[in-house]
Amino acid sequence: MIVNEVSKPKNDFLSWLVVILFGIVIAFVCREFLFSPLIVKGASMMPTYESEDVIIVSKVSEIDRFDHVVFKAPYEDEYYIKRVIGLPGDSVEMKDDVLIINGEEYEEPYVNRNTENPFQRRVTENFTLEEITGEKVVPEGYLFVLGDNRLRSSDSRHYGLIPIDSLLGESKIRIYPLNHLKLFN
Repeated sequence: MIVNEVSKPKNDFLSWLVVILFGIVIAFVCREFLFSPLIVKGASMMPTYESEDVIIVSKVSEIDRFDHVVFKAPYEDEYYIKRVIGLPGDSVEMKDDVLIINGEEYEEPYVNRNTENPFQRRVTENFTLEEITGEKVVPEGYLFVLGDNRLRSSDSRHYGLIPIDSLLGESKIRIYPLNHLKLFN
């Protein structure tokens, strides 16, 4: 068999070009439709997330109560990350710093509580969903979300219910800093 020495580098170049273009298309499809990396900004989700943490957001997850979701901010051109507290059909209430969903009390071990300050007895003011949103239960197509750092979080207490169609997705894993690598359920 005779091989033309001139065409071999040209064939190698075209092979590599096809592989690189295919890789770019696969990366674009994954980022656009399956998952996306994001950098957390701010302290509203401390201690779960620190500012500058890098997370991977799944765009295909089914959202459940207490998941961490990323959504388009209601009044800014940014994305927020918060914890889902109320799903469609849920009644939500906070009484004496105890979360009550559908009449059942829930502990919130993820909430940032400053136990060193004796004057800070509560981190979340009393409220009902109806007082905040005018709705007795979370309507279909919406979520009620709160930050874990309740004293420093702008969340559904301030801007109301979040449309489900504004969700980017669910935070599944923290990948940076490496010493805080964590997979979230």
